[in-house]
Amino acid sequence: MSHQAVRFHEFGKPLDVLRCEALDCSVSGEGSVLRPGEVRVGVEFTPINPADINYVMGNYGSRPGLPAIPGMEASGLVVETCSDRVSVGDRVIFVKRVGGWQSEVVCDDGGVVVVPDMVAEQASMLKVNPLTALLLLEDYVSLGAGDYVIQNAANSGVGQCVIQIAKLLGIRTINLVRREELIPDLLGIGADHVFLDDGDVVDKVREVCGENLPKIAFNAVGGDSALRLMDAVAEQGLHVTIGAMSMRSLKVPNKFLIFKRIQLHGLWVTKWMVENDAATVEAAYLRLAGWVAEGKLSQAVDSVYKPEDIQEAIRRVSGEGRKGKVLLDFR
Repeated sequence: MSHQAVRFHEFGKPLDVLRCEALDCSVSGEGSVLRPGEVRVGVEFTPINPADINYVMGNYGSRPGLPAIPGMEASGLVVETCSDRVSVGDRVIFVKRVGGWQSEVVCDDGGVVVVPDMVAEQASMLKVNPLTALLLLEDYVSLGAGDYVIQNAANSGVGQCVIQIAKLLGIRTINLVRREELIPDLLGIGADHVFLDDGDVVDKVREVCGENLPKIAFNAVGGDSALRLMDAVAEQGLHVTIGAMSMRSLKVPNKFLIFKRIQLHGLWVTKWMVENDAATVEAAYLRLAGWVAEGKLSQAVDSVYKPEDIQEAIRRVSGEGRKGKVLLDFR
């Protein structure tokens, strides 16, 4: 017996090292007898995230032993259970790293959260981006109705989640993007303001906000874009970095630290999940899952590929004009 998995045997460029392989039961655990507390999950969908690419290249915050299976997040249906917490047929997301790019996973029941009925593709994207957005909006500064936040890379998965969750919470968003054609889509999902991320953006922010400048900025780019966020945020505002799409480090002018007294933070959702108890993590996901199930929170899907087409999927991830996530379909 075997099941499919996308694996890499050495670190490197995904196109060079990723392969779809059939794993026999001695490697995968397929067909093995479950121990108490374990569940067997048939994976439905799993997205290809930037963190997965870094993981394959060996540039992530932690390195796996080799060979390894990527997949920071995935969802699936429970096909067998030896747990009182989980039933056969439940749709679950994995909240612990299991290597989601495979057709079947056996793990302990503490590694999954049962979610309400929802579109399977949306469930697969629940773990990373929605939680990141929720933490950005609620864990750093007290935001009330009418307060502004500002973010770059607003068309990203996290950015779109920030827009939608902020709208649910009554918080106003200022969103920066690199291309003008992205603006209508973000306005369509509830963005209050969308500007091009250029040298004029700070003046535009001050014009629309007046004295009510953003209390917090979310940086996923780095470089000059991050400096524009620091310039636009209010005095003693917070600047939280969640990514570095430009691959350029932060070089903070002294004036922002001395005269504006801004505070610099970083967020890594993986670390947050380790540092919080299971009940806190589950409560956050159930809150997010409720919004998804009600159609109030969603992420765009660009395209879906079978695991044997992993090379095409990787090319699409870095391709021009992509609108949304690229998913792998293991059904």
